[in-house]
Amino acid sequence: MTLRIHVGVGGWTFEPWRDNFYPAGLPHSKELHYASRQLTAIEVNGTFYSTFKPPTFAKWRDETPEGFVFSLKAHRFATHRKDLGTAREGVQHFVGSGIAELGDKLGPIVWQFMPTKQFVADEVDAFLKLLPREVQGRPLRHVLDVRHASFATDAYLELLQKHDATTVYTDSEKFPAIPHARSDLSYLRLMRSEADCPTGYAPEALQGWVKGARDWTALGAGKEAFVFFINGAKERAPAAAQEFLKLLG
Repeated sequence: MTLRIHVGVGGWTFEPWRDNFYPAGLPHSKELHYASRQLTAIEVNGTFYSTFKPPTFAKWRDETPEGFVFSLKAHRFATHRKDLGTAREGVQHFVGSGIAELGDKLGPIVWQFMPTKQFVADEVDAFLKLLPREVQGRPLRHVLDVRHASFATDAYLELLQKHDATTVYTDSEKFPAIPHARSDLSYLRLMRSEADCPTGYAPEALQGWVKGARDWTALGAGKEAFVFFINGAKERAPAAAQEFLKLLG
């Protein structure tokens, strides 16, 4: 079951982690190699801001162990626009940029909307229609990261179900927490890490999330969960993810 629960952080390059996560003196070029052996997944934020080439994705694939998974944030060119229905070029450019080089390590693609983007059913439907189901023979799974409270509606969940997509469930004061039990994929971004807690989240709080992930995957063989510790006290994110994995067993 645990192989269907992937746990990690956002990115692997963060200066404070060189004090409390990475071994002293570890070359920066070895950080992905190290992080991928302490965690089981990483959400890549750099792909949201920059376009990477196929050799970069192949390098990430080769530096990480079997079973490790990357979740990729799609480039903001596709999502930060007035009308999401006009995103075809941006979607195709990102999907065709070489992400297939990740092979079996290619996890979900996250499409992050602007915080001001409100839910308009026809527009979201048009956007979801643009998302391809595969790239170079590899199936794609799509996750929408919405930031506006207007998305907390059954109409949004029905559209996701129609297009076999899911939504981010965010544990945060800033963004809506939208549960979505109509997909096999659960995608959690836990953003309440506290600096004065060595594990970011208190162990008893983590136990609740661990139980939720276990219960989710127990519902069926196709159920899968991604759990990322992001923002909050970011310096605590690796410790939180490692504690989660420890509790997961």
